Amino acid sequence: MDAHAQVRAETAARTSYGRLLALLAARTHDVAAAEDALADAFERALTRWPLDGVPADPDAWLLTVARNRQRDRWRSAAERTSVLFDEAVHDSPAPGAVPDRRLQLLLVCAHPDLADASVPLMLNTVLGFTAERIGAAFLIPTATMAARLTRAKKRIARDRIPFAVPENGRLAERLSPVLEAVYGSYAIEWPTPPRERHALLLGLGGTIAAAAPSVAEAHGLTALMYLSSARLPARVDEDGKYVPLPQQDPGRWDRDLIAAGHRHLRAAHALGTVGRFQLEAAIGAVHCARRPGEPPDWANLRSLYDSLVALAPTRGAAVARAAVVAEIDGARAGLAELDAVDGTERLQAAWALRAHLLQRAGDPSAEAAYDKAVSLTTDPAERDHLRRRARGVGP
Repeated sequence: MDAHAQVRAETAARTSYGRLLALLAARTHDVAAAEDALADAFERALTRWPLDGVPADPDAWLLTVARNRQRDRWRSAAERTSVLFDEAVHDSPAPGAVPDRRLQLLLVCAHPDLADASVPLMLNTVLGFTAERIGAAFLIPTATMAARLTRAKKRIARDRIPFAVPENGRLAERLSPVLEAVYGSYAIEWPTPPRERHALLLGLGGTIAAAAPSVAEAHGLTALMYLSSARLPARVDEDGKYVPLPQQDPGRWDRDLIAAGHRHLRAAHALGTVGRFQLEAAIGAVHCARRPGEPPDWANLRSLYDSLVALAPTRGAAVARAAVVAEIDGARAGLAELDAVDGTERLQAAWALRAHLLQRAGDPSAEAAYDKAVSLTTDPAERDHLRRRARGVGP
């Protein structure tokens, strides 16, 4: 078997899933049937590509094969086998001709009639997360989440919810859950390499911002993603060890991505409204402004976190603010801020910060806090980093 062809097929399954599903579902409004057809196409790719070679345009090949499967299902049982696989291949679109309709699918998922399932549905259909992963993120049993997703997909087909981008006024209203879904995807464990994940989300963010240039938070979220992606190369060192953000080498950050993030942040600011994603992007911009060998601008970060917690009082923002307070006022002050945050029993970031601050304060309970933080950490590099810190050998 051609290993390269198999890798290309698996990569296409990860990176092109949402774009292909959106195109297939737009024709029929039947998301579940489109998923089945696309699964058939990916299965065929794993079989054919290692033997025949990778096609010039893998996405077009997959789309055509999946559409062929859809046509087969539409026909009567007597006719169902009349279209040959080769016919579908020769009917492939021209290379590069596969359009991107993910935004339309996102907006379908964000329809008011699907409000109770909108964000999970977007994560499932456009970003390819399983019911199991989504359920874990929402603290909902897998079976319950799967049933919720199935009901929502049936309603899309039954009500024939249109795959269209609304006019500007209505678009802004519908975008809020879309932005939340894209943002929330960062909190879910992906089965893909980090660079691949960031590239996928940057492309999606750019699509959303281009479709909604007058929506400040669309630019804010896109800016946040660019600035976060820019720091990815420095997240681990040459030996694969995790490096905390304040200790990262700014020279390893991607300056082109930082510049793109600043462009979107300026676009958001020019629209005259301030939102959660803009503030988080501004925090990212402060970190990215740090020079080699210098600490971050903690005072500026504290001011921005004060604004963020006032506007969007999430646990994550409050924990991050506590970390900044500790840098300015000391470990005990940071611990006091952390103690005031409710609902952190299962929050990895809170336990990692608590362990670090207890260690700085010379408190022996740091050991138990490190054990808890390690137990909640899924990233191997970060887990090893916490263990090194617990032994007093990490930054």
